[in-house]
Amino acid sequence: RDAPGVFLPRHAHIPIPTNMVVASAVVAPCAVPARLGARKSYGAAAVRPASGATRVVPRRGAVTTRASGSSFGRLFRVTTFGESHGGGVGCVVDGVPPKLQLTQEELQFELDRRRPGQSRITTPRDEADTCEILSGVGLDGVTLGTPIAVLVRNKDHRSQDYGEIAVAYRPSHADATYDMKYGVRAIAGGGRSSARETIGRVAAGAIAKKVLKQIAGTEILAYVSQVKDVVAEGVDHATMTMDDVEANIARCPNEASAEKMIEAIDEVRVKGDSCGGVVTCIVRGCPRGLGAPVFDKLEADLAKAMMSLPATKGFEVGSGFDGVNTTGSEHNDEFYMDSETGLRTRTNRSGGIQGGISNGEIVELKIAFKPTSTITRPQNTVNRDGVDVELKARGRHDPCVVPRAVPMVESMVALVLVDHLMMHYAQCNLLGRDDYSDLVQGNMKTLYDPAFIGGDGKGGDMSAKDMSAAFSED
Repeated sequence: RDAPGVFLPRHAHIPIPTNMVVASAVVAPCAVPARLGARKSYGAAAVRPASGATRVVPRRGAVTTRASGSSFGRLFRVTTFGESHGGGVGCVVDGVPPKLQLTQEELQFELDRRRPGQSRITTPRDEADTCEILSGVGLDGVTLGTPIAVLVRNKDHRSQDYGEIAVAYRPSHADATYDMKYGVRAIAGGGRSSARETIGRVAAGAIAKKVLKQIAGTEILAYVSQVKDVVAEGVDHATMTMDDVEANIARCPNEASAEKMIEAIDEVRVKGDSCGGVVTCIVRGCPRGLGAPVFDKLEADLAKAMMSLPATKGFEVGSGFDGVNTTGSEHNDEFYMDSETGLRTRTNRSGGIQGGISNGEIVELKIAFKPTSTITRPQNTVNRDGVDVELKARGRHDPCVVPRAVPMVESMVALVLVDHLMMHYAQCNLLGRDDYSDLVQGNMKTLYDPAFIGGDGKGGDMSAKDMSAAFSED
């Protein structure tokens, strides 16, 4: 009733499907399930006929259908695309700040850490995963503020290895649930349920990492902290480096623990089985103040990001579940003033986040990954016809996903942090400035500021010849 331009009887009924997002009371064309009954369409809204005068709201785009789970983020928004055995995979990243220096090599560095075929404890699928930046970056390597599209073409896929699972569901895999939801699925490679989808996340995460590093010096490092019952020891979160993590194929910064992890993976690998593990991620130099009560708490968005990764089954911040074994006096992080850095906490059981907002301490996360579902050992299952069968899967799969999950975790953490950083700046740094000219007039001072018109800082006219020369120089 309160929406502008809407005149409906008090009890008029406007059916809105539950999967629609409604802003204010403005409505737009939408598909109405048949079970809701027939509706009369007036071109802008589906409205149950009612007695009395009715005016239908013109379409203004305020009712939209959510994307089907392939997009992440608010201001820094990432959409991934592609299937494991399709033509390629990649992402479109919208909201990247303009004027950021960005090269293909920076994205490729992170993708090389994620790529398959790195060692005997990862999948033997041999993909170069060379990325192409299709849009959003100028010839001078500077971001334009427009969507950045990144594509990685699939080359080493063997769809013939998936004949058995065309009809038989792999236990604990997404095969059955995809059929339940869609009635159809990409059989070869698992389609979107494959970890190959994460290529787009890692490429986008490389961009987010650079923004965070440039603005706040933020460093995001993940490592394998557990494989089966082998737990890493002696890892110092204040001093560990990426070189420490990348020093072995297990991606554990403690060499002694890494050797035991590799042995544990080899033990299940040679038997055609798999195992799970834990990835720990830390953030050093996280800006203070990220996160917003109550539904947009930083750890809430981090939890969603982590649990969206393939094979994840658990998430902890700081003390996590171990915190239930302590009292308040034991668990509380006492504050003190540091002469160089200001407010600090003596301990970090909160994991760098309190009240859903970052406090400047090291952010500490743990993510649990289950054993890989696809194994070559015989398993009982059911086929698409509802018949009990035995399945011995083929294909090339990781015996343990955690070594390759390390860059995936880092990337998703980076996407969350940069999105929250942009939201924090937009809300909390808008007021209190001395100069708003760039917000009001725009970011090109030569178009409105007399001191910059002409390009030499002295004012005056610029000829067409001068403009051409300036462009060529750029």
